Amino acid sequence: MTPTDDPIAFRVFNEIGIIAQLSRTEFERVMPDGLKLSQFMVLNHLTRLGGDWNQSRLASAFQVTKGAMTNTIQRLENRNFVKVVADPTDGRGKLVSITGAGRAARADCLQKLAPVLSQLLATIPADEFAAALPFLERLRVHLDENRNE
Repeated sequence: MTPTDDPIAFRVFNEIGIIAQLSRTEFERVMPDGLKLSQFMVLNHLTRLGGDWNQSRLASAFQVTKGAMTNTIQRLENRNFVKVVADPTDGRGKLVSITGAGRAARADCLQKLAPVLSQLLATIPADEFAAALPFLERLRVHLDENRNE
């Protein structure tokens, strides 16, 4: 079987995986102050969805262990990018929210990434990105709704 004979869904996942690796490397190359993509993704998540998030819920959303998420949150808290408070509904739990400094750090990351994105848009027109979004969003929703936890 040649790669072009592989099932189409596998070929799409393969391309997404390669794109994820290449974009992660490029993204981390321009991140300010050694910020890792995992940390940026938490800032982005908290900015997009707002509110207070239980650490277990964040770990589930990112499909990582609670320990890995705790480590990421601690690193962000040390930089004052998130605030962690006791969860009033769960004596053992903690709630995480983004701070003004965290929103500013996210914005700084996007600014640092702007030249990379501009170069990309010079090669692939924005309307092609827009055309891909509905499919990618449907794929994400399906995978999210059908994940095995």
